[in-house]
Amino acid sequence: MTITTPQPSESAAQSASLDGFVPFPAQRADAYRAAGYWTGQPVDSVLRTAAANWPERAAVVDRGGAYSYGELDALADGAAAGFAARGIRPGSRVLLQLPNSREFAVALFGLLRAGAIPVMCLPGHRLAELSHFAEVSGAVAAVIAADNDGFDYRAMAEQLVQTHPLLVITDRELDTDGTTAAPNLEVDTATPALLLVSGGTTGAPKLIPRTHDDYTYNFTASAELCQLTGDDVYLVALPAAHNFPLACPGILGAMHVGATVVFETDPSPESAFATIDRHGVTVTALVPALAKLWAQACEWEPLRPKSLRLLQVGGAKLSAEDAALVRTALTPGLQQVFGMAEGLLNYTRLDDPVELLEHTQGRPLSEHDELRVVDEAGDEVGTGEEGELLVRGPYTINGYFNADSANERSFSPDGFYRTGDRVRRFATGYLEVTGRVKDVIVRGGENVSALDLEEHLLTHPAIWSVAAVPLPDDYLGEKICAAVVFTGTPVTLAELNDYLDSRGVAAHARPDMLVPMTALPTTAVGKIDKKAIVRQLAG
Repeated sequence: MTITTPQPSESAAQSASLDGFVPFPAQRADAYRAAGYWTGQPVDSVLRTAAANWPERAAVVDRGGAYSYGELDALADGAAAGFAARGIRPGSRVLLQLPNSREFAVALFGLLRAGAIPVMCLPGHRLAELSHFAEVSGAVAAVIAADNDGFDYRAMAEQLVQTHPLLVITDRELDTDGTTAAPNLEVDTATPALLLVSGGTTGAPKLIPRTHDDYTYNFTASAELCQLTGDDVYLVALPAAHNFPLACPGILGAMHVGATVVFETDPSPESAFATIDRHGVTVTALVPALAKLWAQACEWEPLRPKSLRLLQVGGAKLSAEDAALVRTALTPGLQQVFGMAEGLLNYTRLDDPVELLEHTQGRPLSEHDELRVVDEAGDEVGTGEEGELLVRGPYTINGYFNADSANERSFSPDGFYRTGDRVRRFATGYLEVTGRVKDVIVRGGENVSALDLEEHLLTHPAIWSVAAVPLPDDYLGEKICAAVVFTGTPVTLAELNDYLDSRGVAAHARPDMLVPMTALPTTAVGKIDKKAIVRQLAG
């Protein structure tokens, strides 16, 4: 069934202005090419190369079956031809919102080969976010899921086109018969390949332009660092459109070496463990909450993920206690990953000692990653001292797409991205994440790190997960609220603060309120959504 939607006008379909794109400065771009980081390869060439080298090898697998690299290559060509026939032109932005599936790979590579720029929407995004993405990107089309799997994406698309005249194509309507050749395009690899979406919990999500040059380096260098080979089987358990499972090394890095990619829509231990056992999964990526759940589930699930050689954990800080649990229960091959869709990636290395694996969030991927750790005045702090992390490098953007005011706040005059993360950098180059610049509760004039308090609270045996958030208070300015999911019998606020007292936590840094919750709300990328908690408590 085809959704009846307004067709984009010819001028709209051909409008591919990239006025909102901030390119790399010429001098730095030349340096990255000279150093061999940028090779002039478009992102979609990873599939073309894999199909030439391993045409019969399984490329992508989901519950419905598998495509070999040769099959996926042909299907992507057919999809590209279909997109072009529908009026999608090189440079056109297209919202891509599909679940973890083989069709996601077909659509992604089809759009890239049509010269379009996919806007990588997540399944959890809803009308407000999609409307925002369409407006900021100037999108002319959207690719959505036809099936209603707990949410009616088709109904949402019908609402969306009332305010944005998009051509809507479902994953059932991709032209994949291969009877028409894909467009033969010359690609400027210094321009955006795709637009990722920011995963922050404050303000409207921003669009992150990743160029062919920088993104190809991102996933090829990550694949090398993680020692991926064609014998690996990579499980996509997080949303495929997110930077972590897409290119760190993710789907694209796995394809670079001819590995098999397995898509899973249900990351629960019961489902994921069965998938890992069925396909012999060797590598996957999780956020800390899922990693902890998987590790604990090893006590009761009949199938354990015995084939895993590498488990990457990122998206938020993994506590040392949980890191130890993951290493003993799931796999000794833990890798902490601290990165951002805007670019910079830090990895612990596979041969790192336990101290680094459990207590740091890694060191930069590239020797050309330039890091500064600065105080509130913008002056660099000493080794081991805490400050905000600023970065620029061969795969870190120079500006959000079509976001002048955000760029003024987020980038220094000499092109360093202000990450908003507070870190300590040690003499080894490794980083420890200590919190967020804005994740501070100002209680009675005292700055309280929410992350620091959360780490203390998580050591309590009755606490499963927690978020410390500020609530307005007439006397204190902000009071500290601990939203807690308990593992068993809840404790009282007084008991909890007695426990924090025994750990030496300052009186001003202890919760004023304790709110038991059955689950903490999360953003589309799996991070705890503190704004939603505050809204819920304020309501």
